[in-house]
Order: sequence, then C-alpha cells, then structure tokens
Amino acid sequence: MSSAAPRTTGQDHLWSVDEHLEDILATVRPLEPIELQLLDAQDCVLVEDVTVPVSLPPFDNSSMDGYAVRVADVGGASEEYPAVLDVVGDVAAGQDGLLYVGPGQAARIMTGAPLPDGAETVVPVEWTDGGLGEGPVSGMRARSLAPEGAAGQVRVYRPAEAGAHVRAKGSDVKAGDRALEAGTVLGPPQIALLAAIGRGTVRVRPRPRVVVLSTGSELVPPGDALGSGQIYDSNSFALTAAARDAGAIAYRVGAVADDAETLRSTIEDQLVRADLVVTTGGVSVGAYDVVKEALSHVGDEDEAGSGIDFRKLAMQPGKPQGFGSIGPDHTPLLALPGNPVSSYVSFELFVRPAIRTLMGLTDVHRPTTRATLAADKALTSPKGRRQFLRGTYADATVRPVGGSGSHLVAALAHADALIVVPEDVESLAPGTEVEVVLLG
Repeated sequence: MSSAAPRTTGQDHLWSVDEHLEDILATVRPLEPIELQLLDAQDCVLVEDVTVPVSLPPFDNSSMDGYAVRVADVGGASEEYPAVLDVVGDVAAGQDGLLYVGPGQAARIMTGAPLPDGAETVVPVEWTDGGLGEGPVSGMRARSLAPEGAAGQVRVYRPAEAGAHVRAKGSDVKAGDRALEAGTVLGPPQIALLAAIGRGTVRVRPRPRVVVLSTGSELVPPGDALGSGQIYDSNSFALTAAARDAGAIAYRVGAVADDAETLRSTIEDQLVRADLVVTTGGVSVGAYDVVKEALSHVGDEDEAGSGIDFRKLAMQPGKPQGFGSIGPDHTPLLALPGNPVSSYVSFELFVRPAIRTLMGLTDVHRPTTRATLAADKALTSPKGRRQFLRGTYADATVRPVGGSGSHLVAALAHADALIVVPEDVESLAPGTEVEVVLLG
C-alpha cells in the first residue's frame, strides 16, 4: 500500500481525488481477526483457508425414494417381464445398522439414506409396484400405514446402471480439499458449506462498526413536523443505508445542532462503538460549519497522531472534505459535505473503500466500465475539477439524470451510475465514450 500523502499542506493545497483516496487507504487498516459463530460471521471475510475434514457426502447415499438392488438382478427388467426381488427391510436417513442386500434381494431405501452393503444401484419407486403387486406406483406408502411394505416382494419394471440415483461418497467435496479460500465473503451458501463440513466457528475479520451523524440546527427527523427554515435530515439515513450496503454494521445518530462542544462530545461518546466515524455537513467555510470548528484542533488534546485535516478537493460535487483520526484508539473519521448529492458521491468515492478495507477485502472499489454518452446536448464541466454526474446505465450507454446541482436528491434516487468527467475536460459531446462508475 502506498504511503499517506502529507497532511501538513492544509488549506493551501488543492487535493486531487486520487490523493485524498490514497491518504485514506494508506491510513485505514483491516480490523483484527476474531473467531465467530457461523451466523455471526455472515458477510464477514475469512482470514484463513478452510480445509474439508470429512468428505461430502460422507457415505454413498440414495438420491431417490426407491429400492437398493444389485445391477444383475434388474438387468433386462420390463413391465412385461419384471424382476421380482425379496424385500429385506427399510433403510431410512440417519439409520444405524445397515442391511445387506444379497442376490435376488432389495432394500426399500429413502432419499439420503446410506446405500446398504451389497447394493450397487437404486431404482426409483416409480419404476416398481411398491410391493403392492398392482403395477407401477407413484410413491411409497408411509411406513406407519403400511409396515408390511418393508417385507415381501417387489416387482421392478426397468433396469438400472451401477451407481444410478446414488450420491457417491466425496462427490461434493473430499476430505483434505480446500473448501473456502481466505478472503472469501461469507454469504448463505458459504455458511451452508461450513456447517455441512462440521465447522461451528470460523476466523474472520468482523464487519466494521460505522457511526453516521449529520450536523445542522435546521435538520428535523422524518415524521416530525417542519418548522420555518427547517428541512428533513436525509443524509444520515442515506449514508447509514450506504454503509450497511457496503458491508458495515451502521449506527445512525440523530442530527446534532450547530454547536461545536455538543458535536465533539457526541462524537466522543460514540467512539466506544465505532471502527469508523462519518459526519456530514459543517466542513465548508461558513460561520456555522461546526465540524471544522469542533475537530480542526482535536489532535492538540488527543494522543499524538490524532487529528482531522480539512481540505479542498479538485472535484465536483464534494470539494470540501475532512479526514483523520480521533480518540485514544485513533478511530478514522471522514467528514463529508452537507449537500445530499455531495455527501453521497463522497461516500461512494471515499467511505465505501474505507469500509471495504476495514473488512479486509482487496477489491474495495465500485466496478467501472466505458459507455457511450446519450444526452440531448453537450455536458459542461468546470476546468480543473473531476466531475461526477448522476446517470442511468444500460447496454453500454449512459444517460445523465438531473442536473449538476448538489441538492438534487430526486435525480440521485433514479441514478445507478456516476459519469466521470476528467479534470482536463470542459465539455462532453453526445456520443462520447466516458468512464462510468456502476452503483448497482
């Protein structure tokens, strides 16, 4: 990993998007591994290879309800000339004390039951008379209703090859095989495999705990009545949902009023449950930008190495940004702009990669592709800024959604991609090939 960019440049340095991201990823480190129960490990990342201790399946077993027989005994069987076999008993899933199937014999067998010694194949019950002597049947009668079905004779109307309808021992995975590689994200199928091979716990990097809070005395929780000059707090909901989508355990904190001491104490109170703190709002140059006021000199009182650097980036939206660490454990903190689109774009570019890095993933970025720009007119972009426009992507074509305003939440809700306009491009004509960040 490349070294962090120096933080002594301060406000005089205009950071590029790549410099800011490099600084974040050079500072954030994967969380320490822990041993977790299987269900607690869902969505976590394995830190070691998992080897199969026992083959799956651990024994030859039937994939059908039917009869376990010898191949030679059913060779040439037909409805006109069925093979008539003596039934020696039942074999059910989980049953101990296997039967032996000798020449001219059959054992009634259930799906998942171990193939008895002597048997070489399974004929489905639909190929037999089910022991009733009345022609082909569609299924077995319940043992409780027909216990005599496990004895007597059965007529088989079709031949079967060796191993037919039998799940061979180790046909899924064999003992000693590598079941899962380190770096695997544990979803439901992986949890199922771990359980199937007998693993009750697994060593993983835990999901990061991310605390999200927004600032602004004008913010009101959704569901409350709006007063004069107030707006609903959408950022904390958007970013909390985005953090969860990235793989984190996210905690939303109610909006904090424009008071530096209140904000700082709120953040300090949240550090006990945070691997990463994300704030939104209060990072620009206004008189009420309390995040800068509260955190600009936090390193003066904390341990060496702590501190939040507020910087300007050559991007649109999202020019004002803050990054550093806070508290005795040097918890990373990313301070994002307050405009809804700015905060969300900033999350995708900077916070999501930080979360994925904490998880221990190697591929931390959204996928990108090239697409043809479909637009009614040329798109303009400010010189020297990397612009990220919302768009919809389909069939290698991307179309802008809404304008460039950083307050346009409705347009953001319909976007599934970001159109990237490089710093040295001031105009993009329709039909131009562009870089696209895929959000879905």
